[in-house]
Amino acid sequence: MDVNIRRAVLQNMNKSTFDDVKSTVDDAISSGEEKMLPGLGVLFEVLYNTSDNQGKQNILNQLVQGLQ
Repeated sequence: MDVNIRRAVLQNMNKSTFDDVKSTVDDAISSGEEKMLPGLGVLFEVLYNTSDNQGKQNILNQLVQGLQ
């Protein structure tokens, strides 16, 4: 069985509201379950790919700061 996680997450989150996305992210993080990480990765990919160069730099700076 070939599961395309990216496609599944994007289909499930299509037309989600702010509250839907916030709830999804909060639930995924608070659960601490490893199986949620690929979905969060897809959401991160959407964020990064839809950001301009300054936005990408801000995202990367926040990641670097958070990892220190």
